[in-house]
This record gives sequence, structure tokens and C-alpha cells, in this order.
Amino acid sequence: MTAPKTPAASPPRGGPSPLGADCRGSESTCADSDGTKAWRLWRQAARRRLVPAPGMRRRSLLVALPAALGGCGFELRRAPEFRFSTIALTGFKTASPLAEELRRSIAGSTTTRVVEASAQAQVVFEALADARERSVVASTASGQVREITLRTRLGFRLRTPAGRELIAPTEIVLSRDMSYNESAALAKEQEEALLFRAMQSDIVAQVMRRLAAVPAL
Repeated sequence: MTAPKTPAASPPRGGPSPLGADCRGSESTCADSDGTKAWRLWRQAARRRLVPAPGMRRRSLLVALPAALGGCGFELRRAPEFRFSTIALTGFKTASPLAEELRRSIAGSTTTRVVEASAQAQVVFEALADARERSVVASTASGQVREITLRTRLGFRLRTPAGRELIAPTEIVLSRDMSYNESAALAKEQEEALLFRAMQSDIVAQVMRRLAAVPAL
């Protein structure tokens, strides 16, 4: 008399895994018929040890970036070294933002300081023009402004207190075009201020490079 056959167990919900595993949850709770659950858990633990968390990766990159840049020859911008020890700034308009930025940039140098009196200075930076200009270049038939041009102008020369010329009279002019709309007047005023500030910083950087090229007195 033959024993009755035991009915085959129905496959788990979701169907059997490709390896014949009884998977009812995540990979860590999945065990197949060959007993590979321990191997899966070991592999997951090794992966966690080898791959740092996203936050740790981000911090590691931030720490390593300066060292990598230094090794490649890059370094943060710093004030140039001049061949004169003191300088006086003259000829600027009252409370000139360009003069203030130039003063701060020169003060950041380790070789030169800014003095007030020309007689006490080794060289004199004389501003011949210091202006911000704003002109309309496009408007509608009804007179509404649609585009303006901004300009920053600096004319200067460098001399000794005795009058010896070190840099001949030079003019630097930068311009930027900007669209305009009366309905966004406040936003456009802020954009205009940012553009003037960017041009001012560019002019100061150019002046600093020209001062650094002056030979020793």
C-alpha cells in the first residue's frame, strides 16, 4: 500500500527568487535552499565597511580638496608684493567706494601700507577720474526704458612726491549692459548695484597688477 503523497507547498507570495530562495522581506532576511544567508550578510557587512556614508564622503572631499589643489599648483589669491613701502591715495571723490576697496586691497599686502599725507609716501597714486555712469540705450515708443548701459571709469597715474612719473596717465573703463523694466524697479536697482560692484572689483584688481609691476625705486 503506497503512502499518500504530501501536497507540494505553494510558493511564497511574490514568487520564488531566481536562486530558489524563500524571500519574504529584504535581502538580509532572505535565505535560499543552499544556506547562503550567511554569505549575503557577510557581503552586506563588508559593503558597509568599505563604502562610507554620504555625509562622511562629503566631509572627506572638503578636507582633501585644499591639499589636492595645493599639490596641483593652485593656491588662494593673495595681495601682490609691491616694491615700495608706503603709498598715498589722492584725487578720489569724497567717500569713493572704489578708493575704499583699493585701500583695503593694498592694506592686505605684507610689503606696503597706505598713508594719508603725500609727503610721507614713497609713491603717490593720483586719481584723475573716478566716475560711475548710467545711460539709456533702448526704450519703447512711449518712452519706457528697456535697456541701459553701466560704466565705471578710473583715470590715474603713479608718481613720486618729487614728481617722477612711474605710471603714465592711464584710464580703465568697464561697461555692462542691463535690461530694465519699470515693473521690477527694485530688483533692477539691486542688479545695478551688483554690476557696479563687480566692475569696481575688476578695476581694483587691474590696478593692483599694475602697481605690482612698478620696478624698485
